[in-house]
Amino acid sequence: MTLEPLRRAHIPRCVEIERILFVGDGPWSASAFRSELDAGGHYVAAVTEDGALAGYAGLAIAGRQGDWETSVHTIGVDPEFQGRGVGTLLLRALLARADELRAPVFLEVRTDNERAIRLYERHGFDRVGVRRRYYRPSGADAYTMCRPPLGGAEAPDASRAEREEAG
Repeated sequence: MTLEPLRRAHIPRCVEIERILFVGDGPWSASAFRSELDAGGHYVAAVTEDGALAGYAGLAIAGRQGDWETSVHTIGVDPEFQGRGVGTLLLRALLARADELRAPVFLEVRTDNERAIRLYERHGFDRVGVRRRYYRPSGADAYTMCRPPLGGAEAPDASRAEREEAG
């Protein structure tokens, strides 16, 4: 598995994965992905040796030098590749970019997505709030989570996180 910048050529497969993963919660359209890429955030693709898109992730970046703030806008892993560390690989790529900027990282996650919540907590995120009926059209609630900027707290033990992800 390798990481590369997410490109427009990946968008059709991203949309397919979105429709599988986010049924009932307004999966992103091709135009939404194009808009995000055009906005200039940090978007990455996890690609298999044979060139298949296994997953994608995106980090929005706001502010100015010395006062950056970032937000995980999406992480999606093809169900065929779930449980193999792809989500961890993608998240770490986003966190590395945020760390370069010394920026806090925010995200929203469904309150019933325990697997994702555990992943985020292993990587230094804390729950800081609840957004009622955040996801549309399902009306599911979301936790807002935050990870402080690099230097603001100890980085999580990567080897421990890898062991937990594998187990």
